[in-house]
Amino acid sequence: MESPAQRRLHAIQCHLLPTSDNSHSLVQANLTAGEFVHGLGYSVALPEKLQTGKWNVHRSARSPLKLVSRFADHPEIGTLHDNFVHAVETFHDYKYLGTRTRIDGTIGEYKWMTYGEAGTAREAIGSGLQYHGLQKGACIGIYFINRPEWLIVDHACSAYSYISVPLYDTLGPDAVKFAVNHAGVQAIFCVPQTLNSLLSFLSEIPSVRLIVVVGGMDEYLPSLPSASGMKVISYLKLISEGRSSLLPFCPPKPEDIATICYTSGTTGTPKGVVLTHGNLISSAAGFSHSIKFNPADIYMSYLPLAHIYERTNQVVSVYYGVAIGFYQGDNLKLMDDLAALRPTIFCSVPRLYNRIYSGITNAVMASGMLKERLFRAAYNSKKQAIMSGRNPSPMWDRLVFNKIKEKLGGRVRFMGSGASPLSPDVMDFLRVCFGCQVIEGYGMTETSCVISIMDEGDTLSGHVGSPNPACEIKLVDVPEMNYTSEDQPHPRGEICVRGPIVFQGYYKDEVQSREVIDNDGWLHTGDIGLWLPGGRLKIIDRKKNIFKLAQGEYIAPEKIENVYAKCKFISQCFIYGDSLNSSLVAVIAVEPDVMKDWAASVGIKYENLGQLCNDPRARAAVLADMDDVGREAQLRGFEFVKAVTLVPEPFTSENDLLTPTFKVKRPQAKAYFAKQISDMYAELSKSDPAP
Repeated sequence: MESPAQRRLHAIQCHLLPTSDNSHSLVQANLTAGEFVHGLGYSVALPEKLQTGKWNVHRSARSPLKLVSRFADHPEIGTLHDNFVHAVETFHDYKYLGTRTRIDGTIGEYKWMTYGEAGTAREAIGSGLQYHGLQKGACIGIYFINRPEWLIVDHACSAYSYISVPLYDTLGPDAVKFAVNHAGVQAIFCVPQTLNSLLSFLSEIPSVRLIVVVGGMDEYLPSLPSASGMKVISYLKLISEGRSSLLPFCPPKPEDIATICYTSGTTGTPKGVVLTHGNLISSAAGFSHSIKFNPADIYMSYLPLAHIYERTNQVVSVYYGVAIGFYQGDNLKLMDDLAALRPTIFCSVPRLYNRIYSGITNAVMASGMLKERLFRAAYNSKKQAIMSGRNPSPMWDRLVFNKIKEKLGGRVRFMGSGASPLSPDVMDFLRVCFGCQVIEGYGMTETSCVISIMDEGDTLSGHVGSPNPACEIKLVDVPEMNYTSEDQPHPRGEICVRGPIVFQGYYKDEVQSREVIDNDGWLHTGDIGLWLPGGRLKIIDRKKNIFKLAQGEYIAPEKIENVYAKCKFISQCFIYGDSLNSSLVAVIAVEPDVMKDWAASVGIKYENLGQLCNDPRARAAVLADMDDVGREAQLRGFEFVKAVTLVPEPFTSENDLLTPTFKVKRPQAKAYFAKQISDMYAELSKSDPAP
């Protein structure tokens, strides 16, 4: 056991970055690969079968002959429990979990819990669950948004071989009820708000024996009849019970189930994705081959912990001893939280990055000709330097970009994007304005998150990088969409993934599991990709959700929606078409401020935003802007929207139009906007009657 002095010395050493002056990319030719791989730069190609296979399987150039399943520096870490034990021993006295304190009703600075303190709390929670009779392998539900207790409970589950089951705060009671019953959840951690939801269907979740309320006071909690066999206690009481009877850890094995993540999807009941400790460690270990964090880093946690993107970020952060600051729980106050935390790592989704892009560009255009010219000169000069691998002049940061950097606290050195495609223009814009590494990745819950990720030093945008060293990727022909691996100049097809990151199957659902994992172990993602030069992957389409227009053209609506997302008027977009009609229509949730500014600039008077959305002049202005964006993106003629309906209310999970991962629920949106869709097609038929 290390002494406190040794721990502190080791922690200080972890702060020190390598002094090597090698500034070139780590991606180099692998001389040991021999004749069995064909080097492409960022990835290598191998034959699927040595005797007869085509050279169509791609692996990371960082590890071409062996798929990564452990951290290179700590191969002894095989489970989430091992990972956290490593962090507690290595970073014992370092800041770990931070929340903003409220004093006299006013929100204050961040207050921190160390890795060591979090380790003590997880031991008490795990012992408390055993005190209440929960056995190894029991499913534990976590039903609240990001806060320190979420991670402490998850660490307790890992230490005592329980299975964590995140329950989305935005899934709604029906889906939560389904997940609880489907997984046979025995204990649920909740907060007072979600407790009220649970109480409304308590009799319908018979497997639950214990409800633990985080932030609740025991004297105010409801007492349930003893006949129900269910207890409701506070989080503090459970910690107290655990501390009074601490029990040794019950460590899991790498092949044991760590979590069951229910994915909402756009149709049907949720599916439970079964991930083992080995799955999650493999994914994080592969990520760490490409991206390095350090104990001096600070990470802002606001993306839902119930989703695999944020969950994997946490596993990696723990490995490196990163400090995690939590937002207040209100997205509208996120910018204030960023100013207080001043993170060095910021991971988000294109939806937020698009808003940052629109906000800055609109502010520049409204700043006057002189300031706009200065911004353009600074932007073009700095972008050219970045793309050519030179250091840009610091003058531009002092004159223009430092003010923009302050929006995220001023210290961000790494920005990550995932969940949906990020426009190349927006990525380049972020790199220039924030002057830091901006990385886009691609993944899904079924692959423990990361399938591919951009490599450090790669300045090309518009792709999702090379394979995670923990998996291999191949493209499979989709003849009905005219995508084949023989396509020139770029092979195209459905992205298939194999390796230690691939999930074990859907919980209690062999039929759907067999639909996505074939006999050779390849997971079929449903996404269409192509290989760019250098062995980088680009997502170009979606196998699902495609439909055919009357003239026989196939449409991938998500691709078109991502193009139109750059339109200044658009907050959200739902593209619709069918085989009975020859053109596309769209329902647009507008950006209120941009809409109002436009109305003022052209002298349109209105009583409310709804009235403005119904004004034909507003629809024409939005459609004209969409046409400009579509032409710039080189949409094909039939991919242009021909009519729009503007709505003032956003698509949300509350109105059942959005999944918790911000994807449009297409069947629900079609039903919700059925009248508007019918009216748009009726209007188009009048203006362009069939011959």
